Amino acid sequence: MGDFSLFPEDADPPIGAEDLKRLSLAFTGLLSGGSGINAPAALCRACVDLLDITGASVSLGGDNDAQALWWSSDPVAGRLAEAQYTLGVGPCQSALALAAPVLAADLTGGTDARRWPVFAQQAVELGVRAVFSLPLGSAGLAVGTLDLYRDRPGPLSERDLSFAFPAADAITTALLVLQAQDGPGDEAAWLGVAESDHEEVHQATGMIMVFLDLDAQQALARLRAHAFTRSQSVTQAARDVLAGRVTFDE
Repeated sequence: MGDFSLFPEDADPPIGAEDLKRLSLAFTGLLSGGSGINAPAALCRACVDLLDITGASVSLGGDNDAQALWWSSDPVAGRLAEAQYTLGVGPCQSALALAAPVLAADLTGGTDARRWPVFAQQAVELGVRAVFSLPLGSAGLAVGTLDLYRDRPGPLSERDLSFAFPAADAITTALLVLQAQDGPGDEAAWLGVAESDHEEVHQATGMIMVFLDLDAQQALARLRAHAFTRSQSVTQAARDVLAGRVTFDE
């Protein structure tokens, strides 16, 4: 890992090359210094410090459309991730499904707002005007997303893109290192470092599967619909199910 670099020395320098070299040195130090589970968070903090964005988060994808928030720079970033998880739509969800970047430069109107109208409305209510989601993974398989948001509309500059994509690659590398440290096939331990209050969502989804004889995706969709109709997060709805405050009828 000590030889890790964000771009080859013989490559044509991108826009903002001096800043990118600074970022590359910071990332190299983090990844070669045994930062462990703190490395992705440190990489995200570097993004917030060096990019023209307001905040950032990393979410990890799991089986059955489940997600867990790994780290967020501020409460708004966390609530933005939770909103997408609750609704099942948004730039983060699309980037995860497509394993491709999804750059929503203006959630106040136009194509981006029409693509996810309910999410766009909730994002704007949180003070968010643009969201840029980059998949974490390789070979067309995303294991999570790096999500950047800004409190004003507009695309990421070419300079910021030259930061963001290598940052996502570096975070992916850090996650793969953690996975290797957990041991082959020990995905549960790898995901366990996330802020996984979504364990309650898994448990509530399992209860709904039994109650209504649904598969996991159908049960999660039912829980999301319940949360949406009551203006709750999916985590709040799950807690109500687990506490017996709500039941599901056919």
